[in-house]
Amino acid sequence: MSRPGSSPNEKGVKQNGDPGGHLSVFTNAHTAAESPETRLWSAFKKDTHKRRVYLAGREYYSEEGKTFELCLVRKIKQQLSADPTLRPEYPSSLGLTEYIRRATEMTLGRSCQAVVEDRVLGIQTPGFTAAVRLGAELLRHCNDVCAAWCGPVYLSSPCDDSLAGIFQAAGIQDIREYYYWDDMQRCVCLEKLLEDLEKAPEQSVVVLSASAHYPTGADLSQNQWAVITKLIMRRRLFPFLLLPTQALCYGDLERDAWPVRYCASQGMEFVCAQSFSHCFGLYGEAVGHLLCVLKQSSLLLSVRSQADKIVKSLWAQPPVGGAHVVTTVLSNPAHLVEWQEEVKHIVERCMLIREVLGDRLRLLGTPGSWDHLTKQGGLYCHTGLNGEQVEFLSKRRHVYLQPSGCLNVSAINGLNLDYIVESIHLALTTSP
Repeated sequence: MSRPGSSPNEKGVKQNGDPGGHLSVFTNAHTAAESPETRLWSAFKKDTHKRRVYLAGREYYSEEGKTFELCLVRKIKQQLSADPTLRPEYPSSLGLTEYIRRATEMTLGRSCQAVVEDRVLGIQTPGFTAAVRLGAELLRHCNDVCAAWCGPVYLSSPCDDSLAGIFQAAGIQDIREYYYWDDMQRCVCLEKLLEDLEKAPEQSVVVLSASAHYPTGADLSQNQWAVITKLIMRRRLFPFLLLPTQALCYGDLERDAWPVRYCASQGMEFVCAQSFSHCFGLYGEAVGHLLCVLKQSSLLLSVRSQADKIVKSLWAQPPVGGAHVVTTVLSNPAHLVEWQEEVKHIVERCMLIREVLGDRLRLLGTPGSWDHLTKQGGLYCHTGLNGEQVEFLSKRRHVYLQPSGCLNVSAINGLNLDYIVESIHLALTTSP
């Protein structure tokens, strides 16, 4: 109760509920612009049409339209939860030793010269994005030209929308693009790609997708990799490789990792950001890894110490649940065979969807060639549809693709295939 003659505000509580009358430190905060992916998902959720279809997701979807959990992974999770030897404790800042060893062997192979010479550093990270961020931080802190190095970093056009922001958050502001996807020919254009990299200043970082390029699904051939790596070495550029879905492109661990192994075989120095969340169905577990292949083993200790310092300022320790699952599979030959069979089934289903989608479009007489659908790999593909056609699909047909015309093929199933084919046909024959 207030004393006579006083008001409730005398105790420093203003009528607007602001204690002490001070403005919030967040008063001038501006609402961040929504990413295209967020806007698309918001539009889909508001759509009440009974036949709406979301083809822009990043997970693998089963024939029933649900995110897929591998049978083996479910079984191992149950086993681990009942294992009395696993105690809740903090891991090292750089992650679980056995996980790092298995992840490195899975990507580079046991006989890799860099591994034998002890000039490979593996670091467990909480997901793929964290691996990219750590790689960017290491480059900024360890670059041998200047302590204030801040780029340039070259990204493919198109690429994952979040990549530029990750490098910028690490203090690298000079972000540029190199030509990758040719909309007219519907394939990778090596000639223009090489032209752009030829102009890149020495010490530039070139971000390259090792397999299952996101969002196009179009990968470089082995011959193209040979040409590009020669240019990179001659121009003294630094490759930053991306491997977010190993085994989900070709259904073969070694084939998906071939570009990484090839770069290592050429004596190149590089980093490679990886994720095992996709290929193990561990979407909420954040299972990432960063590989650093160095020129000399003498550099290992200093790079490790830098990584340790950076990690402690970003996430302190990575989560271990998903890493235990991955380690259990990769260290057991029987589990490894079973896991590869499940992954192979996923890849075969995605390829079948590509073939059926192309065949149905041809049968309808849909304009254009659809051969590129089966030349791409992984979960994503570039349809070749332009912005107006993509907008027609969402506004008129309630079918949601990425603005670039890319889609997740696993989201297509027996229930929505005919509707999607019909919608794409209408987009190409009736939209402006």
